[in-house]
Amino acid sequence: MQRNHFPPGTSQGRGDIRRVPGLFAFERPLMKLRNIAIIAHVDHGKTTLVDKLLQQSGSFRENQRVEERAMDSNDIEKERGITILAKATSVVWKDTRINIVDTPGHADFGGEVERILSMVDGAIVLVDAAEGPMPQTKFVVSKALKIGLRPIVAINKIDRPDARHQEVINEVFDLFAALDATDEQLDFPILYGSGRNGWMAKSPEGPSDQGLAPLFDLVLDHVPPAKTEEGPFRMLGTLLEANPFLGRIVTGRIASGTVRPNQTIKVLDREGNVVENGRVSKILAFRGLERQPIEVGEAGDIVSIAGLVKGSVADTFCAPENEIPIQAQPIDPPTVTMSFIVNDSPLAGTEGDKVTSRMIRDRLFKEAEGNVTLKIEEAADKDSFYVSGRGELQLAILIETMRREGFELAVSRPRVVFEKDENGQLLEPIEEVVIDVDEEHSGVVVQKMSERRAEMVEMKPSGGNRQRLVFYAPTRGLIGYQSELLTDTRGTAIMNRLFHAYEPYKGEIAGRRNGVLISNDSGEAVAYALWNLEDRGPMMIEPGWKVYQGMIVGEHNRENDLEVNVLKGKKLTNIRTTSKDEAVRLTPPIRMTLERSLAWIEDDELVEVTPKSIRIRKAILDPNDRKRAEKQKEALSA
Repeated sequence: MQRNHFPPGTSQGRGDIRRVPGLFAFERPLMKLRNIAIIAHVDHGKTTLVDKLLQQSGSFRENQRVEERAMDSNDIEKERGITILAKATSVVWKDTRINIVDTPGHADFGGEVERILSMVDGAIVLVDAAEGPMPQTKFVVSKALKIGLRPIVAINKIDRPDARHQEVINEVFDLFAALDATDEQLDFPILYGSGRNGWMAKSPEGPSDQGLAPLFDLVLDHVPPAKTEEGPFRMLGTLLEANPFLGRIVTGRIASGTVRPNQTIKVLDREGNVVENGRVSKILAFRGLERQPIEVGEAGDIVSIAGLVKGSVADTFCAPENEIPIQAQPIDPPTVTMSFIVNDSPLAGTEGDKVTSRMIRDRLFKEAEGNVTLKIEEAADKDSFYVSGRGELQLAILIETMRREGFELAVSRPRVVFEKDENGQLLEPIEEVVIDVDEEHSGVVVQKMSERRAEMVEMKPSGGNRQRLVFYAPTRGLIGYQSELLTDTRGTAIMNRLFHAYEPYKGEIAGRRNGVLISNDSGEAVAYALWNLEDRGPMMIEPGWKVYQGMIVGEHNRENDLEVNVLKGKKLTNIRTTSKDEAVRLTPPIRMTLERSLAWIEDDELVEVTPKSIRIRKAILDPNDRKRAEKQKEALSA
């Protein structure tokens, strides 16, 4: 039997396969590729826009039921309305496959952003027509401009009654210029439209009947084809996930060559050392919202590879003959650290099933594998871990994810990561803080920020009797300020933060002024006892809640801590009176969410996190041990 001989560059497999033109009747050329990222501030509408792009490109059937904000697949993302994990999808428009990456808009998840931008050749900068470019936009755009991407600017929500598109375009231009954009980058095309209504046009007035076709066409014209190199297979690992069926899955863009299932490859770290040798079990490519197996991955495409057990983010996956790793983007250092401690309270193990230090350790190190911005260090006692990240929100999301998985743990107050310069001077992280507030409340905001050692650099009207205040403030001064700001401004202020630089230590900052009410016994809280304690300060618990010795049950009106009895019921007698006993009416307790608790506690307190409860406690539960520790601290400071 005669064998068929295929010329080089051809294959017998099915899928997106390169073939020699004119050789076979059933051949089809490799589809043209474009790789783009969508950059926007939190809540400026990028995930909604991706929904409409998928819909109008024909990725869904007309009768297919698709959830709103389909790219926010994570439960926490849906609840908070923010994108935490970068995700990829793809659409086909006029014989060109467009890989679209939805990037996180929050700077706390900036590690995702930096890696994702290395996979794309262009970016759509989506800006709210009323709010204009905000700090998180600035953060991601600075990264995109630095690696040479030429952006497309899309002014979204043009139908808002307070839209001011002309001023917003000027602000975007000023932002690009301030970020040292090249002349080519400053000559950006502009589209106007409404992502929610699914249209974009070259004019603010429309037409809106063309849908998103102008945006698709602009991507094809303005974004260069996917970059490729000559040589054997090479790919930089960009995203990492665990799959119960396929094991570890690494996503990245193929820089050169091709890869097929069952092919032998190796993994190099950043220094070029071999991490492992292995075989590719499956290649998956993004097709609409689903990932489908393909027979060959071509240079320029974004694919996922399964089959390797050690290869991670920032590693280079390549053919065995390759010796040179792909240079990964440097990641900004973590600025905030917290202690994750094994839960040792009297109620430990009653609500969660993952409570041991080994389980917590394995989970944290697994998280650090896929999230390069997290740094995990094990303490000497092996029962606690120091977890460092970009901000409180990033660490709070990790804690929330763990508690939903059944973990119980105690966490400390966030602390900033200090550095020292070559002269031994102590440096601390400074953040750029932008606060939009009603004019009547701007005075109290300026006062509170100055108390936190913040320096005001700009104050300007932002329309609608509102002011935009810009500060440079120490990160440690901002811990816990969000809830205080909302109280001071009756919930009307919007605060956005962005890491600015490390600068010399700014001096002491006053912490919480009030003491706490501490339970002196274990049991269930009684309504009568809580009612009698109301004049001591606001409570954080309700009748029937389980408490234990050393648990914090409320905030004291004064500066000192006070031990109270929340278990004391009313003494019953056989004396009858003409007046009936009044029903106990309690003031509603303060609702302490996870973020609020982390910001509220002091250095000698912990937040106990379980799948069902969030409690606040003293680090040392026994009152006598607390007094001894306080005396030792005073003796050392003296």
